[in-house]
This record gives sequence, structure tokens and C-alpha cells, in this order.
Amino acid sequence: MKASELKTKSVAELKNELKELLRAQFSLRMQLSTQQTNKTHEIRKVRRDIARVRTVMHATKSQAGN
Repeated sequence: MKASELKTKSVAELKNELKELLRAQFSLRMQLSTQQTNKTHEIRKVRRDIARVRTVMHATKSQAGN
């Protein structure tokens, strides 16, 4: 997911995206702990996507405040 794609979304859509990513992260962590997966690279991707969404949300919030 690219930041440019996220910038076009509304705040509600960003919140939904964040919620889905957090669920995916939890699911991947549980799969890893129970040794059901070996896709450790997916955890890193999801974690970085979460950071991107939060960054865009913070940027839009600060722009709205100005």
C-alpha cells in the first residue's frame, strides 16, 4: 500500500483500514506463535502499513487544525 493511495481516502476509510490492519497483525502474530506459518515477512509489511496509515491520519488531522 502506498501513501499516495492513502491520502485520497477519508478519515473514516483510514480508520477502517487501520482496524483491518491491526486485526491482520494480530492474526499473523498468533499464527507465528503457534507455528502455523513461516511468512515472517508479512508481519513486517503489515506493521509498516499500520505506520503509513497512522502517519497519513496524523497529517490530515494537523492540516485540518491549521
